Amino acid sequence: MAQTTSNVTAAKPVTGGALYVAATTASLPTSTSASITAFTGLGYISEDGLKNELTRDSEEIKAWGGDTVLQPQTGFTDKFTCTLIETLNTDVLKEVFGASNVSGTLAGGVTVNVNSDELSERAWVVDMVMRGDVAKRVVIPNGKITEIGEITYADNEAAGYEVTITAFPDSSGNTHYEYIKEPAS
Repeated sequence: MAQTTSNVTAAKPVTGGALYVAATTASLPTSTSASITAFTGLGYISEDGLKNELTRDSEEIKAWGGDTVLQPQTGFTDKFTCTLIETLNTDVLKEVFGASNVSGTLAGGVTVNVNSDELSERAWVVDMVMRGDVAKRVVIPNGKITEIGEITYADNEAAGYEVTITAFPDSSGNTHYEYIKEPAS
């Protein structure tokens, strides 16, 4: 295939938000246009967007004399990182701190219990638009917030929760799925 600049792209969130979450029992979308009504939108994420880190660990096997003769894979990790900046959104708070640790409404008062309770595994969907209005959807069937970055409260930046979602293998052994489709003409 010849190289072409039309295959070079950037990603933007879809209008109305890009990150959605649901119980792992929710029906997962298998295309860019499948319904995600069972999923809850988590609103804006920071301008840094979404980062996906795929790590393949391996171990060098050396022969006598020092030559590397084999390097089998010993592990694989699939992580997504973004910063949720709707810190007044109770749905965001429930994902970051655990649903049972957040109560109330913004109008009546919200209480957040911060503790070491383990967070639940959830299903995640990320919707974005690529060059030429090409739709891209990432579906994480079984992901869990495993890290929360440092939270900064300052008058010159949005408060946010930098979260790392670790994707675990589903029953087919896949950690996430990507669906990409150009717009109908």
